[in-house]
Amino acid sequence: MLKTRIAVLVSGGGTNLQALIDAQKSGIIKNGEIKLVVSSSQNAFALTRAKDAGVDTAVVSRKDLQTQQAFESEIKKVIDEYKIDLIVMAGFMSILTKDFTDMYPDRIINIHPSLIPSFCGKGYYGIHVHEAALDYGVKVTGATVHFVNEIPDGGRIIMQKAVQVRDGDTPQSLQRRVMEEAEWKILPLSVEMISEKFAAAKNGTDGMLQER
Repeated sequence: MLKTRIAVLVSGGGTNLQALIDAQKSGIIKNGEIKLVVSSSQNAFALTRAKDAGVDTAVVSRKDLQTQQAFESEIKKVIDEYKIDLIVMAGFMSILTKDFTDMYPDRIINIHPSLIPSFCGKGYYGIHVHEAALDYGVKVTGATVHFVNEIPDGGRIIMQKAVQVRDGDTPQSLQRRVMEEAEWKILPLSVEMISEKFAAAKNGTDGMLQER
């Protein structure tokens, strides 16, 4: 059976990447296979996670390439070289332009640590999301997997999971619980759901795609 070929875009520690690797090993992700990890930083621990799992890696640095166009062109080059079907942004700290996202319609997904449309968009990333949630006093937060377009966190929602905010939460404790209770659960489930559709097309059981 031909599986959906997956690339994961990362910038840092790679906790969501690890969740995907573990889900693939355990059979939660059975219709897809992580073929490539692309990091925007050569120092990202996510690269070590990928290598330990036997996954090919590439480093594409925005700073080294100087322009956004060159940066995105290099990402496209390696994505196309590996014949990737699905791109997963998992802690990838660079915003992609419309020129890039339009080349992969409904083929790029992202995990965001809030219940979109709350605490999302430009400036809302990492610990800042949880700081904003606590400052606002919300009682429920969570995580969202969504398709990626040129608007930060603006694509169609795929899956969400709520997480209760506790008295005494800090941004760090809330961040950890959102990862454990939401991100690490719905990202693998979303990847499998989409991978199943792509795999069905690749294997001739669905007319959606043709094998390239």
